[in-house]
Amino acid sequence: MDRNMRTVDDVLRLLDGLFAPEADRWTADAASWWDGFYADRSKPVPFFVAKPDENLVSYLDHGLIRAGRALDLGCGPGRNALYLASLGFEVDAVDLSPAAIAWAGERAREAGAKVRFHCGDAFTVVGGEFNGPYDLIYDSGCFHHLPPHRRISYLALLDQALAPGGLFALTCFAAGGMGSELPDADFYRQSRLNGGLAYTPEALRWIFSDLTEVQLRRMHDEPPESPRFGELFLWTALFRRGARP
Repeated sequence: MDRNMRTVDDVLRLLDGLFAPEADRWTADAASWWDGFYADRSKPVPFFVAKPDENLVSYLDHGLIRAGRALDLGCGPGRNALYLASLGFEVDAVDLSPAAIAWAGERAREAGAKVRFHCGDAFTVVGGEFNGPYDLIYDSGCFHHLPPHRRISYLALLDQALAPGGLFALTCFAAGGMGSELPDADFYRQSRLNGGLAYTPEALRWIFSDLTEVQLRRMHDEPPESPRFGELFLWTALFRRGARP
């Protein structure tokens, strides 16, 4: 019996082990699962397109976000990271999957974009190779793949890396659209996340209650010919961190 548990991190890692590898996008065991997911680039996966999220474009068009230092969490093939870099942001981007990072790097070279990509666990790379503070932390579709206990790690990451007055932007599964709406405890009973967690606006406001809500709405549906990515089954949220005294 392992009797060496003594820290919060020990508990979190123990809980990680209760889930199938695909359940936690941030752990080493999940990397091979996500590599398989990204292996066939021709699959009709909505977010494989080389288009930025429509809400991110809207934030910038309306002056809600201005160029600065940005961190893209779970960047996948890099579509939002490359868009931010094209507008003058200094961009760091991280994803657990080597296949995703390789694809993102190819896109960056083709576009002549300067993005610093890292393959690994965001909970360890942030504060290490990627030092904040960041004016913008962007997450398009990763938060909803975290088991409930990893919200603790996620909030700690935001607290560590987001600059005073900085912005946190999120897209995630919306309840009533896609993803599982089970109570948190049921995910541990089943040892799986059923494809991801769906959230209500009230849940998102509660989880990120230390931040100030700027905007929270459904993502707009974008037709195939649109230069932007948009799917109605997602929430988009923008929060601001208060300035420290």
